[in-house]
Amino acid sequence: METDDTAPAQDTHADGDNNNNQAQASEPQASAPAPAPAAPVVPGPRATRFQELYAQSLKRTLGKLKWDNFAACYPTVAKKAEPVLKQVQTQMADKLAEKCEREFESILIARQVVPKLNDLESLVADATHRRLSSAPDAPKPTPPHLLPAKDILSAHLAPSLASHQSLLNAKLQTAQSHNAILYEQIRNQRAEIEALLDSLEAAVGDVKSANAALAPVVDQLAAEAREVDKAVSE
Repeated sequence: METDDTAPAQDTHADGDNNNNQAQASEPQASAPAPAPAAPVVPGPRATRFQELYAQSLKRTLGKLKWDNFAACYPTVAKKAEPVLKQVQTQMADKLAEKCEREFESILIARQVVPKLNDLESLVADATHRRLSSAPDAPKPTPPHLLPAKDILSAHLAPSLASHQSLLNAKLQTAQSHNAILYEQIRNQRAEIEALLDSLEAAVGDVKSANAALAPVVDQLAAEAREVDKAVSE
């Protein structure tokens, strides 16, 4: 019997199309561009020395995992499979060093150690500059542990109060600008009221002048008006 060779070929093409469709569906969609990372803070002398001290301490600590000490813990394996044990010792030291460095970097970022040490650096430099530039006969500053509680509290609250003061100053400037606008509007309204009063007084003066001019003939005009009214009614 002859076999049908076309059916498997069709199945193969169908499977290939399905695989292509699945591959296209499984491709991740283009994600939105990630925000640019913040510029790293350049460590100052104190921060650099702190990092160097940690690196030296870590190197000295991991140095305790040298081959002699490690082999003494596993004497049997060290005799029978020394290359394997040396490989394990090297991998363990490398993994510990990598993990410790990664944890140390995460702590530096979370606690903002480098920016704070840089702030301390600038604070010490400013204090040194003030000490050197002060007059020889200037009174010596009071040590921090001898300051009154009120001054220490004020020093701790100064940064927080400064931010609140800047916010209140901004609100005050906004209120002052609004008050200036309202004051100008009130001045314009008062000027308009005074102009209306002047025109009203002028109109009252005209009415009084007209009454004074008509006073001599009022009786005659009234008599004529009564006669005309009487004639119309008859």
